[in-house]
Amino acid sequence: MNATLAVILALAVGTYAFRLVGPVLHGRVTVPPRVQELASAGAVVLLVALLATGALTESGGFAGWARPTGVLVGAVLAWRRAPFAVVVLGAAVTTAVLRGVGVG
Repeated sequence: MNATLAVILALAVGTYAFRLVGPVLHGRVTVPPRVQELASAGAVVLLVALLATGALTESGGFAGWARPTGVLVGAVLAWRRAPFAVVVLGAAVTTAVLRGVGVG
C-alpha cells in the first residue's frame, strides 16, 4: 500500500469517527449556552471571511471591481429574499456586464 492510499484511508476513518462523535455523545455532554453562542458567531465570521476572500482576491491580488459588485448584488437580492436562481443569475449577469464594458 502506498503512502497516498494510506493517507486517504486515515482521513476517511478520521472523518467517519468525527461524524460519529456527535450522535454518540449527544445526550452525555452538555455545552454551556455561551459556548454555543460563540460557536454560532464563529461560524458566521468564518463564512463571511471565506466570502470576502473569494469575492475580493484572485491569484493573490485584487480581483477587480466586477466580482465584488456581483457579490454585492447577489447579497442584496438574497437579503430581499429573492429566489435562489434570481440571486445567482443577478450576481452573474452583473459581473458579466461589468466585465463586458471593461470594468474588470
